[in-house]
Amino acid sequence: MEIFIVAVFILGYFAITIEHSLKIDKLIPALLMMALAWAGIAFGLDNFSGWFDSHASSMIDGFASFTHDEKLHTMESTLLHHFGKTCEILIFLIGAMTIVEIIDSFNGFATIKNFIKTNKKRMLLWLVCFLGFILSAIIDNLTATIVLITILRKLLPDSNDRIWFAGLIIIAANAGGAWSPIGDVTTTMLWMGQKVSTVKLIEYLILPSLVCMALPTIIASFLPAFKGTFNSDGNDEKVNKHGAFMLYLGLGLIVFVPVFKTVTHLPPYVGMMLSLSIVSLTAEIISNRNFSLTAIVENEPGVEEGHHHSSPTFRALGNIEMPSILFFLGILMTVAALESLGMIFLFGQNVQQSIDNDIFVLLLGAGSAVIDNVPLVAASMGMFDMSQFPTDNHIWHYIAYAAGTGGSMLIIGSAAGVVAMGMEKISFFWYLKKIAWLALIGYLAGFGIMTLFHS
Repeated sequence: MEIFIVAVFILGYFAITIEHSLKIDKLIPALLMMALAWAGIAFGLDNFSGWFDSHASSMIDGFASFTHDEKLHTMESTLLHHFGKTCEILIFLIGAMTIVEIIDSFNGFATIKNFIKTNKKRMLLWLVCFLGFILSAIIDNLTATIVLITILRKLLPDSNDRIWFAGLIIIAANAGGAWSPIGDVTTTMLWMGQKVSTVKLIEYLILPSLVCMALPTIIASFLPAFKGTFNSDGNDEKVNKHGAFMLYLGLGLIVFVPVFKTVTHLPPYVGMMLSLSIVSLTAEIISNRNFSLTAIVENEPGVEEGHHHSSPTFRALGNIEMPSILFFLGILMTVAALESLGMIFLFGQNVQQSIDNDIFVLLLGAGSAVIDNVPLVAASMGMFDMSQFPTDNHIWHYIAYAAGTGGSMLIIGSAAGVVAMGMEKISFFWYLKKIAWLALIGYLAGFGIMTLFHS
């Protein structure tokens, strides 16, 4: 049965990597392999000789001699444990996505465009890369990429110019997401899994991540594509008088989440729900509405009584990326199935005996350019024994950096790259030829800085 479960994972993951060729959304194979993997565990439960205890980060002694009921109870408790931990991450992401959508409903991100006062391409490059580095640390690298490319479309009418900027934005956004616990799904997973703390993550990763962003930007600023000036198309958006306020409020409350966790020691999703409730309440008050999500108090033109379709919060909840949420559910629970059988832990033990951990993580970053970084990080979290690698051990910082920034080396290697590819129709081979070498230089330079830091 172990062979069946591994085969399900390999085939499912292969289907995810070629989703564009299959024309099937990646969430479908992710959910399918999750269900089949756990079904395989249920059918073969009596034949398994080992089981991994995620609480103790070790194999359970004498599992082979357990009765059927004891094994069944162990499986059910393990499944509930992993589902609970996964849901903590997903609820956190839903809260963050909803806040971003509420900000966007007030056209808050148009405020960022006002910071751009130049018509020189080189200066614009530095502005968008710096904004990408900062924004991705707050609203995640995917959203930051979408926001900045949308702004670029208003400044650069020529798509041939924009794709160069989009390529550097991918590098900047991934680098910015690596040093923040809320900047990338993988760093959020490590943070919520108590592998890293907020302060140490920022302390050890901000400089390597900055180098990873700055060095490619410095080199790119001398390329012909970023020389000369540009002429904006002059299309001005309708300004919402509350946009700037909602932008600063939303971003401030997202940043508040790690502070809330540090003070209260509650899980991060609790703080995110607090921030979401404050932003939602403010949005409803500004919109002259009751903050209830189930009823409308005032009769507005074109809105039926008893409905809430014009509520900013309701619209935001309808616009969040639920396919991404379900994809993460499928991936994380499938990896949990492999971890429960001890496959990932035993693989990690073999890796530690045959190769240096730092070299392994360096290769992990390169692998994240080909394979999605979420399952790679989920697997790596089960490879290393917490008794040997406690919270804020350098191996977790290496993994956070490698998985977050390594995906920039291929355009399909990160969510930021995939969304930029779709928005600007960037060719895989164009990116490989023009941008990948810059990303590689930045990745290796940042990794070198991290090595100096920890040595």
